Amino acid sequence: MKRKSQLHLLVLIFMISFGMSAKADPLPSWQAGAVKDSILQFVHEVTDQAGPNYVPPAHRIATFDNDGTLWVEQPAYTQVIYMFNRVKQLSPQHPEWKEQPPFNVILSGDRKALASLTMQEYEEAIAATHAGMTVDAFIQSVQDWLATAKSPRFNRPYTELIYQPMREVMRYLRANQFKIYIVSGGGQEFVRAFAERIYDVPTDAVIGTATKTKYTYQGNQPVLIKMPAMLFIDDKFGKPEAINLFIGRKPIIAFGNSDGDREMLEWTQSGTGKRLMLLVHHDDAKREYAYGPQSKVGTFSASLMEEAKKNKWQIISMKKDWKFIFPFERK
Repeated sequence: MKRKSQLHLLVLIFMISFGMSAKADPLPSWQAGAVKDSILQFVHEVTDQAGPNYVPPAHRIATFDNDGTLWVEQPAYTQVIYMFNRVKQLSPQHPEWKEQPPFNVILSGDRKALASLTMQEYEEAIAATHAGMTVDAFIQSVQDWLATAKSPRFNRPYTELIYQPMREVMRYLRANQFKIYIVSGGGQEFVRAFAERIYDVPTDAVIGTATKTKYTYQGNQPVLIKMPAMLFIDDKFGKPEAINLFIGRKPIIAFGNSDGDREMLEWTQSGTGKRLMLLVHHDDAKREYAYGPQSKVGTFSASLMEEAKKNKWQIISMKKDWKFIFPFERK
């Protein structure tokens, strides 16, 4: 009887220990290693009031790129796919588009021709297809499209193609009194249409590329109309400029994945005190995609890799550092 009681006690201790261990790991989708350790150690140091690297909660700013950092960006940015859909929807109202680039290229569906479009041409098409709508109508349009649109490769809604490890990091930082911001090269209202639902990031914490808006009236009701002109582009050097404009403080931790995030990480590192800069490296063709210097989408150039190594930025290998990529992999 005594032996049986001892056995039960050992089992209970094991269960409690296992439960506490599982609960204690805030990043369960991350493999043990240098990158995971760097995040845990960083948060420990900046939240330790007795330590030399303590940072008050008001200054715990974390910035995240979106495309390629928080969700899939291949084979094309999700907003670009939405724009293609809008071009097809609006084409009957614009017969001139059949002969007018870049709209004729988009309508043709020719993948080779689409790949040759410049970023300026994409921006022209986005501005034209998003303009004329109220901000509220645009956000509703994006939400309606996302409710049915699916990735051809994964056959899942784009809102399910978010990176579980990154969602865990955001939750972990939030639990440690960090203010989370999305700083995206994508459209500000586009990202705001889903950020709160899938990332728990409120709309006022989303900074993105923005077009001009016009205050006017529709049926005696005040509205903001999206205009076909850029206000600012939140990419490359535009990211630290936007961070300064909208946040007013440098982040102490920043996540990116491409050349478009270089300046944001440089800006973060230039601050005083403890700082952490991380880049997601897409090197898992089996579970997601593998791309780098040659990709027009999410370019991770050799110079960026060189700078990251020189400045001791953390490189997150999807293949080596993530047990799971998507939330549905865990089910």
